[in-house]
Amino acid sequence: MKTRADRAEALFKSGYNCAQSLIGAFEGEIGIDFETSTRLASSFGGGMGRLREVCGALTGLFMVVGLQSGYSDPQDYEAKTRHYQLVQDLAAQFRDRYGTILCRDLLELEETVSEPVPEMRTEAYYQRRPCAEYIRFAASLLDAKLKLESPSAPDINN
Repeated sequence: MKTRADRAEALFKSGYNCAQSLIGAFEGEIGIDFETSTRLASSFGGGMGRLREVCGALTGLFMVVGLQSGYSDPQDYEAKTRHYQLVQDLAAQFRDRYGTILCRDLLELEETVSEPVPEMRTEAYYQRRPCAEYIRFAASLLDAKLKLESPSAPDINN
């Protein structure tokens, strides 16, 4: 049986960016269809449009968390606090594992890439890019969180 981490990696290796791969792997849990979810995440690949800022795998994870259990009442400070705590906890787990949450640092790049043209996805690209590992880890973090909650109605905000 394939895990969501397997699905996220397969999506990445088929050409989706890191954020799209993460959100696409959790399609059944977020209440929106695959095309809409991948469009939503399309701006966040390459650390947000190849700006090499926050890792797209982590951004995709945050989108799933928001769609699953984000708050909608701007006056509900308790819900905001719980949600932001969850986001910070997940980011801390990622940072603890890899030392950073920034795309440019994960890829060991000297500076932010300003060229908007994405690299062609070739076998060589996938061999030199560690992104599949980050995507698998982010998907596993979220999958573990979902399994800790009620399997019939996951609420990852607690």
